[in-house]
Amino acid sequence: MAQSITAKTGNTHQPNVNPPWYLYMVENKLGQIYTGITTDPKRRIAQHRGLLKGGAKALKGKSPLILRAVFEVADKAQAAKLEHAVKQMSRPQKNGIIQQKQLNDLLCIKSAFEE
Repeated sequence: MAQSITAKTGNTHQPNVNPPWYLYMVENKLGQIYTGITTDPKRRIAQHRGLLKGGAKALKGKSPLILRAVFEVADKAQAAKLEHAVKQMSRPQKNGIIQQKQLNDLLCIKSAFEE
């Protein structure tokens, strides 16, 4: 008797146990930079824009929101550390990250999440 694909390879419907984490930077209509972390940048930006439920209060009423940078990070702990570090930076330092498309040794992958 032939085995099903799921029996051979395991349950393919399980969520990814260790999904990649991303640090993202969004600019609002006031020119402020919001920094956050997520496992799904497209979904998170849609939430911030009010297209899906669950956006950050800090961004309510500040549309349009422009995605400025996305960086893939090894895990949630590293993403949280980087988020904290970026939030402590000055505006010129944040602008430097956006312009250079680099944060430490991470390269910006924003284009993978643009519409």
